[in-house]
This record gives sequence, C-alpha cells and structure tokens, in this order.
Amino acid sequence: MLAEQRRSRILEIVNAQGSISVNDLHRRLEVSRETIRRDVTRLDADGRLRKTHGGALALTQSEPVFEERLSVNADGKRAIGRAAAAMIADGASMLIDSGTTTICLAENLTERQNLLVYTNDVHIAAKLAGRNNNRVLLTGGEYLASEGAMLGRDATVMLSNYYPDYAFVGASAMSAHPWLMDYSREAAELRAQMLSQARTKVVLADHTKFDRTAPVRVPGFDQVDVIITDVPPSARMQRGFARIDAELVVAKG
Repeated sequence: MLAEQRRSRILEIVNAQGSISVNDLHRRLEVSRETIRRDVTRLDADGRLRKTHGGALALTQSEPVFEERLSVNADGKRAIGRAAAAMIADGASMLIDSGTTTICLAENLTERQNLLVYTNDVHIAAKLAGRNNNRVLLTGGEYLASEGAMLGRDATVMLSNYYPDYAFVGASAMSAHPWLMDYSREAAELRAQMLSQARTKVVLADHTKFDRTAPVRVPGFDQVDVIITDVPPSARMQRGFARIDAELVVAKG
C-alpha cells in the first residue's frame, strides 16, 4: 500500500470511529508502529486529524453536550447507578463527579440518610441536598452551563482539603492501555484529584466509553479499586484491566 493510500485509510478509520490508537492501526494496516506514528504526525500537520498521545482523534471529535449524553445508553447508566449506590451505607462520605452516569448514582441515593457529599455537579447537589440530614458541599470553580458543572483550579484546591470514604468518577473515554481519558485538561485534573483523595476509588463507565481515546489522560487510574460497567468489556479491554488491581463489576440491567 502506498503512503498516501495508507494515510487515506487511516483518516477513514479515524473519522468513522472518532478516535483510534496507534496499536489498533498497526494491527489493521499491518505496518510498523513507527510508520503509523509518522503517518499520524503528517496527517496532524496537514490539519486532517488531531494527534494524541498514543493515537489520533477526528477533528470533529469532542464530548457530546450534556443533553445528548443523557439519552445515550440510559438503561445501562441506570444499572450502573444502582450497583454503585449498593456500596453506600447511611452516614457515608463521598466525592461524586459530574456526568450523566453519576447522576444515576445520585438518583439511587435519595433514600440514604446522613450522607456527606462533595460534588462539582449542580444537578447532583440539587438531588441530594436538603433531605434526610444530608450535607452537600458544591465545589468552587468556573461554572459550565452546558454541563451544569464546576471545573478549574478553584475546584481542585477545594477538594484537596477532604478525604471521604468513596470517590465516584465518570469516564469520557477508556482505552485498553488501560487509560482513563478526558476531553479537557481541567476535567482530567479534577477527576485525578477526586481519585487521589478517597479511600475507595470507583470509576463508573458504561460500555460506550470503552475502546475510545480522548486528548488528555487522567492520572491515577492504576490506583482505582472498582470499575462498574453495564456490559462485559471486550477481551482486549479485559486484558488491559487485568494490569491494574481493580475489581470489575458488570451491573445487571
């Protein structure tokens, strides 16, 4: 296959999937990883895709807006929310990340009592505050109206003061490295901060987030205790998860 034909094929694959890793392209096109990296670098320089650490991202690829994500795999997210809530007893303290799956967790905590909740999500704060003697602390930071969430340095600084029982963190993308990834540095830093602060670290990721990449890697994924999803991951993802000491829970629908 000529170089231009190969680059056109890479571009077709990236545009169809939204993102892909160098290893995936290496297997599909049966050329060396070095050749793939050179092709991706050339396509990035030509403005035809976005080069990421370990892969490539389509130019049109960005995280869907909050309202769109609410309707994607809603049943799976509700199952994950129920399974995560089953871990929580009355009186527990927790960090809850913003996102559509973590909102499903919050909906399943409305009958718990005496919870102490730290969150950057105004939807979650509204669901849990003012009931059953719960205390809810909303982080500072820049308010993103499209997400209903707070991000930025003020949010991470505030969270550094607290050490709760649990952290429940969502996922924008997960690759088989295994890596947890996000679409902005601010979101990645906040999720990393949440994971570093809690005694039990839980990632909530429905299956649509698997085998995907995003521009920014979230540090600390190798320290996660539990990963809750809705569908058994592919063999490749399971091999990646086996490299970290985390329990994989498949929630029942």
